[in-house]
Amino acid sequence: MHLTRRVRPILLLLCLLWDLYSFPAAAAEPAVTADAAILLDAGTGQVLFGKNDHQRRPPASTTKIMTGLLALEGGDLNRVATVSERAASTGEASISLRAGEKISLEDLVYGALLESGNDACVAIAENIAATESNFVLLMNQKARLIGARDTCFKNPNGLPAAGHYSTAFDLAAIARYALNNAQFAGVVGTREKVIGREHKRHVFNTNGLLCTYPGADGVKTGTTDEAGRCLVGSATRDGRRLITVVLHSDDRFGDTITLLDYGFKQFETVRAVERGETLASVLVKNGAGPAVQAVADGDVSAVIPRGAAGLIEKKVILDQDLTAPVAAGQWVGQVNVLVGGVFAGTAALVAAGAVEAEGILKYRLFFKRTS
Repeated sequence: MHLTRRVRPILLLLCLLWDLYSFPAAAAEPAVTADAAILLDAGTGQVLFGKNDHQRRPPASTTKIMTGLLALEGGDLNRVATVSERAASTGEASISLRAGEKISLEDLVYGALLESGNDACVAIAENIAATESNFVLLMNQKARLIGARDTCFKNPNGLPAAGHYSTAFDLAAIARYALNNAQFAGVVGTREKVIGREHKRHVFNTNGLLCTYPGADGVKTGTTDEAGRCLVGSATRDGRRLITVVLHSDDRFGDTITLLDYGFKQFETVRAVERGETLASVLVKNGAGPAVQAVADGDVSAVIPRGAAGLIEKKVILDQDLTAPVAAGQWVGQVNVLVGGVFAGTAALVAAGAVEAEGILKYRLFFKRTS
């Protein structure tokens, strides 16, 4: 079997599970106070700026992004949970849950993601997986599936614990995935909400950018002595979303604004490949015709520094063992888009039309003459 056939499934799997890519610098890079930071384009997954973005660090309450996501994906939001003594006694930031109190899973999610309730997170974990430890197993499994390979959770809320860590890169990957969930995006973009059944509470979002930065729509703050001030941020303008992460920052909101401004002002999204675009001609063995055109099976967008279309390169990889018959729409290769030499996206190449085997065509012509 030809090498291209063997590597194709591996390439596609890597693109699905790990599509956040480093990006060549544009203009002067932004200065941030955070010890680790990242800026990425949510649409393409391209990393536009990074600073120690693969360095493992305590994530504090940005951990709750995963907790809220799992609750929304796997729980019944209308289900009423009974708060345990363990959940009610969880320290630090809380929404003041009471042992024995009944509250919906949806309200617990708002309590965890808006007001950063550590007690709400434990209650969520027990509601979803019976025990906190079981839920943590689900958190780590989900992190691996998303592609967060340098993340290890020890609890659902981000309270200090040995071996509890993540990276700016991984948190950006998790946030990017989570924001594709409309319910999650709706929750983290909410400024305030009244929650509770037996005991009403007015919870407020700790992310001050929702009120001050145009287009801000998420995601989660975090603070502990060890982690410092952290923020996973998100903002959308003209249909384009940027995601930021700043860890151990002297000015987490200022750093986030600096990164978002840099991303919106210095970069633009362009269509690098269009569906149906002809990109190559592929030789066909034993065919009625010698070749078939290879066309893109999908669009590929890329983020580039403004006005720098010359950075875009299309690298075509073709199946060299194509033998007739070939069906229209059959996979014949792929095109990889690079920006400044860095991988930015891919699309399959398919046959633009059918190519019959040479023998079949001769038979049909003979049958037509003699019939």
